[in-house]
Amino acid sequence: MSRLLLLLPSETYRARDFLDAASRLDAEVVVASDHRQALAGALGDRALRVNLGRPEAAAQAIVELAQRTPLDAVVAVDDQGILVAALAAERLGLAHNPPDAVAATRNKTAMREAFASAALPQPAFRVVDDDAQVSSLAGEVGFPCVVKPVSLSASRGVIRADSPEQAERAATRIREILRQAGEDPAGPLLVEQYIPGAEVAVEGMLRSGELEIVAFFDKPDPLEGPYFEETIYVTPSRLPTSTLTTIGRLTSEAVAALGLVEGPVHAELRIDGERAWLLELAARSIGGLCSRSLRFGLGASFEELILRRALGLPLERLTREQAASGVMMLPIPRSGVLQEIAGQDEALAVDGVTGLEVSIAFGKRVQPLPEGDRYLGFIFARGETAGEVEQALRVAHSRLDIVIVERSAG
Repeated sequence: MSRLLLLLPSETYRARDFLDAASRLDAEVVVASDHRQALAGALGDRALRVNLGRPEAAAQAIVELAQRTPLDAVVAVDDQGILVAALAAERLGLAHNPPDAVAATRNKTAMREAFASAALPQPAFRVVDDDAQVSSLAGEVGFPCVVKPVSLSASRGVIRADSPEQAERAATRIREILRQAGEDPAGPLLVEQYIPGAEVAVEGMLRSGELEIVAFFDKPDPLEGPYFEETIYVTPSRLPTSTLTTIGRLTSEAVAALGLVEGPVHAELRIDGERAWLLELAARSIGGLCSRSLRFGLGASFEELILRRALGLPLERLTREQAASGVMMLPIPRSGVLQEIAGQDEALAVDGVTGLEVSIAFGKRVQPLPEGDRYLGFIFARGETAGEVEQALRVAHSRLDIVIVERSAG
């Protein structure tokens, strides 16, 4: 039996899907997490408490565990654990990405510099070390611009500014978001050129440095700011084949520029006419529960493909099903306490809708972007065309009544 260590951050959506995939592969699972609840039910050398904020120490703890009971793979399910996984797998001689390459995906400045060294198309950018520079640096890249932290993910802390004054206010706000997130509020920020146009996401799998595209996702809702909350993803993309070829090529070149060689990658690009720009690339698969919109032969999930690759198991006959599919991440309309999401049965009754999952417990406080880091939940749909899927998602969302109140009752 294969033995697999999964790094499960406390805030991950994805524990169940990865654990289900491991069960399908009859793999014994070791859970490593920064949260006690994630370790519930795992005993002895099947549970490991680690501090994901200290990657070297966490990796060493995994190595020491593996010396007692060997591991066949170390897999991180989200951004927070990918550097730990790379360090541990390198020391254990398992399939891995170079730690320096993974670290670059977690630092937007390092990523921009790697792309620049490879002369890849991306937004013009400046690094802000002193907030007194914000307005002048924003003027250098031009307005509108985007101000963002070098850490954080899922568009948290990313703010469009249309003037020097807005850029300064955005920087102040981002500092507070970093403080709330437990990150260094005095760290560098990025000011980037705003690129108009549509956004596309790319899911891929690396095998010894060779990138295989798994899916191109359109994002049909405009992402124009001032915040950049993602909602709908649909595949297959409706962009021209020539554009998709360009996107695939740029993604492959970005992977090479960073030095990634193994496992899943998730890329974000902007398309404006015939031109494409790289926004970001992550050394993990699509976030949240969005991977549930992808299905593969023999009933396999995307998580199963990831684990198969990590464990060196065959991937033949596991090509993606050709039906159109998609997901809608339910946005948080305002801050407050989530009291109810009514209309779920009505949403599930929409033709083409295949699932709906609420991911925040009722009674919990919620907060929209740019401060927030969660979605209310996810709607899934399938159909003959991407257009049908998009329409099903929109209709289902319209049937939900999201009740958020100012404070908890009592």
